[in-house]
Order: sequence, then C-alpha cells, then structure tokens
Amino acid sequence: MLDRFVRLCEIASPTGSERAVADDVLREIRELGIEVVEDGAAGPARAGSGNLIARVPGARDAWAMFCAHLDTVPHDGPVEVVLDQGVFRSRGDTILGADNKAAVTVLVELAARYAMANPAVGLELVFTVAEEDGLRGAKELDLGSLRSSFGFILDHASPVGEVVTAAPTYERLAAEFEGTEAHSGIRPEDGRSAIEAAAAAVARMELGRLDEETTANVGVIEGGTASNVVPGRCRIQGEARSLDDGRASRTIGAMVDVCTWAASEHECDVDLEVTEMFRGYRLSSKAQSVTIARAALERSGVEPRETSTGGGSDANALNARGFETVLLANGTEANHTPEESVAAERLAQMLRVCEAIVEETAARC
Repeated sequence: MLDRFVRLCEIASPTGSERAVADDVLREIRELGIEVVEDGAAGPARAGSGNLIARVPGARDAWAMFCAHLDTVPHDGPVEVVLDQGVFRSRGDTILGADNKAAVTVLVELAARYAMANPAVGLELVFTVAEEDGLRGAKELDLGSLRSSFGFILDHASPVGEVVTAAPTYERLAAEFEGTEAHSGIRPEDGRSAIEAAAAAVARMELGRLDEETTANVGVIEGGTASNVVPGRCRIQGEARSLDDGRASRTIGAMVDVCTWAASEHECDVDLEVTEMFRGYRLSSKAQSVTIARAALERSGVEPRETSTGGGSDANALNARGFETVLLANGTEANHTPEESVAAERLAQMLRVCEAIVEETAARC
C-alpha cells in the first residue's frame, strides 16, 4: 500500500490532467479482477478522464460507497516523495499530493483486501475528477447508477476521527472594472483609474471571519499596463462562504453592491459575475452515514468527533443532489502547500476505519 501511495503521488494529475493517474488506478483494479468502469464526465467536467466506479460484490445485497478524487491542485515541477521518520513528504517545493491520493491509495487497498473474499456488504469505490476546481466530476456523476444509498468521502485534512457534518455554501465573485487610460505624467485628469475603483471597493468590503459560520475574502487583484499609464482595467476575485446559505448570499451581495458603488464613484464601469461553486449541507447526528462512521471509528479505537468545516469537498456536490455523504478526516496535513505530509500509520489507520465501516454497514443495513 505504501509503495502504491508513492507511485500515485509521483504521477502528475492537476485538475484537467487526470488521465495518467486514472489509467494507473484502472490498471491495478482490473488486475485484481474487479469490475471498474469510466463514466462520460471527462467532457462536461473539463477533466482529463471520467470518474471511475469500481464494484466489489458483497455477501449481502447491501452496498456502501467510498469516494476519493484523483486530481490535485496545480504544481510546478515533478513530485518526488520521501519517507522521513515514518512521514511522507515532498522532497522539493511541490505539493505531496496526499490530497487526495492518500484516500485513493486506501480505497484501492480496500479493493485488494476484498478481491478474493467477499466483503460483508458490496463496495462501490468512486474516484472522481476535477474536484479541486468546483467539484466538477462529482456534479457529473450519475447517482442513479449507484447501488449504495449513502457514502463516505475521505478528504478532510485533519486528524483521523473527525466526522464533518456541516460544510459551507461557497459563492465566488469576479469583478472587472473598466476605466479610461491616460498618460499619468501629462494628462492624468483625462484618465479614470480602474485600479483606484477596485481598491476602493476592496477597502469597503467586510473581509475575514465575519462570524462563526461565515468568511469572506478577496484573493486576486490584477490590472494596469505600466506605471506611467492611468490603468484602464482591473480585475478582482473574491469569495464568501457560510454554513448558512442565506448569509453566504447576503455577504456576496454586499460585495457586489460595494463594487457597483466604487465604479460609480470613480466614473468607471464594472462587469460582475457571481458563481455558486457549491451548496452547503448539514447532516443530522442521526443520519445513517454519520452513525456508521462514528461506530466504525470507535471499533477502530478512535474517538469520533463531529465537526464542521469552512472548506468544500465532493460531499457538498453529492449531498446537494440528495445523496447522503459524510466527509471523514484522513490524517493528512498542510494540503495544497509544499509542507503537505501524511504519516504512514495514518494510511493504515484509515484502512482500518474503512474496514470497520464495511462491518458496521453490514450490521446496521
């Protein structure tokens, strides 16, 4: 399993370029003699491959779905994995790719463990694409083809034991300010600065942590052509997230209003685009997936801890479409950064948790 993890991490698969890692997973699962198909999501999800769905029949006609994503955030240069005192890290300045190849590794190992001996219930192993940019693969997954009625996603970068029962709605803002260019040293009064308008908008926005459930941010501002030209264009990109759908909508609406005001004040035009990247969810502590996850963690000797997150995952996309899915921590750390890491023991621990989920599903369904 650990060798597989290294191999998968060293196969580049930024969003949109998942083909090579998908082929590796397809090859290994097929060599195990397990049914696996690739769906048609590649085109609509703008991904390098479709989603993969593998099925391992069980002793009973009941199913549990496990999910992980194949893509990573972008990175420069190849990933080279090192094992240092039991912890996997990247040797260079790249990400490690444990997000989410730690989970991919565990799910393929789960398939290998049950390939020759039927599990207590059937397993559906779903490997999605284009998760890191809008959950596009999960949004294209044919839920009607699944035999499971609930699922588990191993994609939360925190200590094993956390059970994520709430995640936010995420609204993204793109604002393109258009002013009038002029020579800044000769006739600046003829210009209308798009950067000044954008800066005024950002200065008026309420950003950061707004309350326990809500955050807002502007992460990109770009524009202008030269220091001696009053800038005619400036673009900002921002976001609002909240566990409360209405609060997310009101927060992004306030950001839009401020952009409109700033454009008017500085005699500029502004083109605004708001996109809901994913819808938030809350699962009851009594939801079937949550109760099974808690029991499986306890069976594995881990104390379960229900929590919420400010991030998104495929669980957002699937829950929004009516497929009950709980997000579980996988023991990885510092995802999306060169400091990303995961201990070898955490991979083994997550495998034990997954095996316990299979047993708990059989006992409760």
